[in-house]
Parts: sequence; structure tokens; C-alpha cells
Amino acid sequence: PMIIDISARIDGELKVWPGDTPPMREVLCDLEKGANITLSTLRATVHLGTHVDGANHYGKGAPGVEAWPLERFVGPCHVIDAQVLRGGTGTRVRAEDLKTPLSLVRHSRVLLRTGTYPDPRVFNEDFAALEPSLVDALAARGVRTIGIDTPSVDLFSSKDLPAHAACLRGDVAILEGLVLGDVPPGEYELIALPLRLVGFDASPVRAVLRPLPNPEGTRR
Repeated sequence: PMIIDISARIDGELKVWPGDTPPMREVLCDLEKGANITLSTLRATVHLGTHVDGANHYGKGAPGVEAWPLERFVGPCHVIDAQVLRGGTGTRVRAEDLKTPLSLVRHSRVLLRTGTYPDPRVFNEDFAALEPSLVDALAARGVRTIGIDTPSVDLFSSKDLPAHAACLRGDVAILEGLVLGDVPPGEYELIALPLRLVGFDASPVRAVLRPLPNPEGTRR
């Protein structure tokens, strides 16, 4: 079956949150320079490109990214368009902005396509985020993983991080930095496993979608 890559490309052009650590590769041994192997070291923020937040990123005393049940990141999901028209970008997505009504959400994983952060190589501070009430409404429908095509579920200028707080109280995992520009809305199988980084506040993921073999599948 077709695999759709929804991960940001990690290279020197990828932009990270201002002040965070960009990806850097240090080559320790190089076949091209006569070594018997090529060996390199990666230095970067764990909030790199497409990533899963650990609850300890926004919750004092909460566990690290390794504590999330793996089923949060594997299984049926909805890709839903969020039509952000009220103020353009830099606003929060409400339930009424979703082109798929909440009543039709039946999978525990939802990926929101806002279109407000189209190029991971250009850090755009004016991206859309989530209204906390939308997080609450999705959690009430059994959603346990919310993904978004921006660097954060909260606005760039936010300090109190209300959408993160809503995810914390609703026990909702956060998947940020998705690349959904060419993905039609619909139902898919999501695979986006974080690394087993014990105690870390995030992990990069290779997030992919596959068409559901049975679009009438039940919630898992």
C-alpha cells in the first residue's frame, strides 16, 4: 500500500524554534577520507521537525516522552482541514473551524491541517494554534492524540500555553510539525513512533500515513 511521508526533512535548512538547537552533524570518521567506516554524531533539539512532546515538556512532575503508550501513535486517524479565516494566521482553531464536524470523529487520533506553516525551512511566527476548548471537545470524544502542521499547538507568543494545558488535563498526546500540505482530508492509518528517550521532553518521529484498508474501521 502507498505510504505518505508527513515528516519534515531534517537537514541544514530545517528551522527550529528561535533559540533552540538546530540540527548539526559532526563526522567522526569518513570513508571518503580513508577511514574504514563513516561515523557521525547528531546534535539537535529533541523538538526537531516533526516530533512528539513528552508530557514533562508542559506538565511539572509529568513523565517523559518514553511513557506514552505506543498505540497513541499507531492506528486509524482523521486528517481534518481547519479553515482559519477569522484573522488569517496567528489565531486559534475552534471546533466550528473544522471542515469535518466533531460528531463524525470516531478515531482516537486526529491530525489538523491549518496550512499556516507551509515550509519547515522558513520559520513563520504567525502560525495558527488550537483553542483549548477544541482540545477539550476532542478529548471528550475519545481523542488521545492530536497532531498539527505547525511548530506548536499554542501560539508563538503564548507564555501560559493553554492548549498544552488542555492536552495535559485530557491526557492527550501532542504531535507537532507535521507536513500535511499535500494530504487530502480523510481517514488513514498513522505510524509516528517516538524514540524511547527516557526522561526526555520530546522525540523526533518519522510520521507516515497509509490509506485505511477498511475506511469503515472502528475506533481503536
